[in-house]
Amino acid sequence: MTDFLINAFATLFVTIDPVGLAPMFLAVTAGYSKQVRRQIAIRATITAFLILLVFYVTGNAVLELLGISVSAFRVAGGVLLFLISVEMVFGKRQKRKSETAEAAIEEHDPADLHELAVFPLAIPLIAGPAAISAIILLSGQAPDTMTYAGLGLVILSILGACMAAFLLADKIERLMGDTAQLVVTRLLGVILAALSVQFIADGILALIRA
Repeated sequence: MTDFLINAFATLFVTIDPVGLAPMFLAVTAGYSKQVRRQIAIRATITAFLILLVFYVTGNAVLELLGISVSAFRVAGGVLLFLISVEMVFGKRQKRKSETAEAAIEEHDPADLHELAVFPLAIPLIAGPAAISAIILLSGQAPDTMTYAGLGLVILSILGACMAAFLLADKIERLMGDTAQLVVTRLLGVILAALSVQFIADGILALIRA
């Protein structure tokens, strides 16, 4: 159980990347007061939690409804996470997230704080396709009810880290600097690549046994 939860925490932390979201949050909320930024951070985190909760609870049921085995999804999810890791290692993911944030600033009315919290902060920066895939993947792998409940706590802790990163975004950006952010992102990308390869290998072995 402990090994599973540690693996789940590492996978979700690297996939969602709370620390890496801090500069995105600053870009999206540029010009707002500290109080307004706090409201946006709370709304975005709650919205992302509700989205991820749906897939955490109904992920396996959706797979069964579509006739997709957990093993097949494990391989597909592993491939998706591997592609994300490649983007992280080569510095492309941060650029893509920046473009998403810039597009949101141009398209939305600055007065509509709720819409800004939903897009792009909740979706896709926090609850993006990779995070959703990882949660469905992990919830399908949980061996028992206790571990499944522990996964829920892991998800809550990651989202708590996202909210903390939003609230402390200006301090995190000053503390880390561009160079440190690049190093951390690439290191996390390598870790995610290893985890995704393990997902793919486990899925293939399960398919062969089946």
